[in-house]
Amino acid sequence: MTVYKQIEAEIQAASHIVITAHKSADGDSIGSSLGLLHFIEKLGKKAVVCHPDKAPDFLSWLDTTSIIVMAEDPEKVTAQMKKADLIFCLDYNAPHRVGPDMQALLEDATAKKIMIDHHLNPENFSTLTVSETNASSTAQLIVDLIEQSGHLDLLDEKIGTPLYLGILTDTGGFKFNSVKPHTHEVLAKLLAAGVEHHLIHERLNDTNTESRLRLQGYAMSEKLEILYPYNVAIIALSKEELAKYNYKKGDTDSLANLLLSIKGMKAAIVFTERDGIMKISFRSKGADNPVNVLAKEHFNGGGHANASGGMSALTVEETLEKLKKVVPLYFQKQAVTNS
Repeated sequence: MTVYKQIEAEIQAASHIVITAHKSADGDSIGSSLGLLHFIEKLGKKAVVCHPDKAPDFLSWLDTTSIIVMAEDPEKVTAQMKKADLIFCLDYNAPHRVGPDMQALLEDATAKKIMIDHHLNPENFSTLTVSETNASSTAQLIVDLIEQSGHLDLLDEKIGTPLYLGILTDTGGFKFNSVKPHTHEVLAKLLAAGVEHHLIHERLNDTNTESRLRLQGYAMSEKLEILYPYNVAIIALSKEELAKYNYKKGDTDSLANLLLSIKGMKAAIVFTERDGIMKISFRSKGADNPVNVLAKEHFNGGGHANASGGMSALTVEETLEKLKKVVPLYFQKQAVTNS
């Protein structure tokens, strides 16, 4: 029996299924969770989605009303986790990724746990594990689950739309090197199932607010620093600057990719002051410019080679100074001029 058939068997045997994903929700964690939820429902079973925090505003067009949020309703999430006899752990490779409050619930839960993830270095905490580090996204793995468990006929627009979104966002619009031939095969199956991909692109990209654009404009014009010897672009935003432009979760998510579009840039680093810490986003191009080691060794983070996250307890100025000191350790000097 394949692992995907085993997962289907666990779904059919369970009486109370909970779907979890990592803290700091993104397109893949939301998309894979909702896609799996709707698939389980098509199997004739019930499930609930419990996430550490709320989906960012740019995903508000999705029906996220079924997601119970720990930060908003901890008592309800606690009750669901305690009742669960099967917990899905989507898009994370270690219990701490759900945040301290949900981590305690996850570790105390007596339920069987199924991890489906594509991040490096998974910890051994689940009953069943699907860890495909070469996969473009967890959403792609949910499509594999649907197909390889023998239920591709159940794939429809409701299941497929959030899964397409997850693949789209976690591949940077299909431009990361995590996109393989199988990724496009999966996308073809989603389109064949009725997913209207053009509407997803419109809803994802054509939802800017005035304040978001003004914040991004300010960041690019006033805060951009480029370490030209290394082709690394950096933006640092303080809590005061975010407040000035009425910051909402997700408003800075596209900045790192925008920096990477600058001719000659090898990496982009964006950090923002939130919740008393600096939250850092690392992005890079190519196999020769990984950022996950930098994030892990200096900023309590990690992730994919070309897309990682981290944090710093230092001030904005101190974090920026630290970055400028450690960047030369990971990137070779390049002959690029400011043009």
